[in-house]
Amino acid sequence: MDRLQADCIQPNTYQELLDDLTIENLRDYETIVIDTGGKLLDLMKAHAIKQDIKNRKKDGSLSLQGYGAVAQLFESFVYLIYNELKKHLVIIFHVVEDKQDEETKLRIMVDGSTKNKIWQEMDIGGFMEKRNNKRTIGLETCERYYAKRTQGVKAMYDVPDLDKGVPNNFLTQLFNEMNKFNEEVGTKLQEQQKEYQEVMDKYIPIIDEMTAENVQEVSDLMQTIEHKRTSKKELTDRFKKKLVSLNMQWNKETKQYEVKKEVQE
Repeated sequence: MDRLQADCIQPNTYQELLDDLTIENLRDYETIVIDTGGKLLDLMKAHAIKQDIKNRKKDGSLSLQGYGAVAQLFESFVYLIYNELKKHLVIIFHVVEDKQDEETKLRIMVDGSTKNKIWQEMDIGGFMEKRNNKRTIGLETCERYYAKRTQGVKAMYDVPDLDKGVPNNFLTQLFNEMNKFNEEVGTKLQEQQKEYQEVMDKYIPIIDEMTAENVQEVSDLMQTIEHKRTSKKELTDRFKKKLVSLNMQWNKETKQYEVKKEVQE
């Protein structure tokens, strides 16, 4: 097989597509490419109408309920590919001009608010074009088009021409770059969580065992804590609740904590 040619299917219905997307059928593949996203949504529209006639208007187009049903189908489709089949998902869309508040940008060619669901489900989204005789993909929203840049990807990439000897691995390298970023972030979050837990484990018992006699001492100690993540808010809230249980409050005049005085009727 030509190195530029990949295996493909051309389902006539959305159910046919789902029937083909099985673990066994995809055992030898890492990435699913949908060309185009518009055609995928057409299959989903027909499927949604078949499921419930209320998803269709009298003229045959989607009803408001129908657009919601298609958005749900798309969300489920992404979940299937990524979480159940454990594959990468690439969807190719055509673009159309979209004018909002005197500003015109290129957006994916999708009807109604479904486009918002698509952007929500995708990790990254880019606009591909030819610049100075080179293909590029931009992954950061600008004055010309909408895009989505997350997980450490750069704002712009050159897409290599697959001349003789040039490896066909652009997407592989991009996915590896994202995976490396996520691993580094994951490691950092684990370290932050460990530091946070150490702070909480150290100071929660001090607050919980606080008495009316050492409130000021504990309060002074809390000003010296090197907080991690949400520890400041959580420990402060815990301290306030402990004050309530001790029936104590801060006196602005004397600038110290005192037992609340009972109101004489």
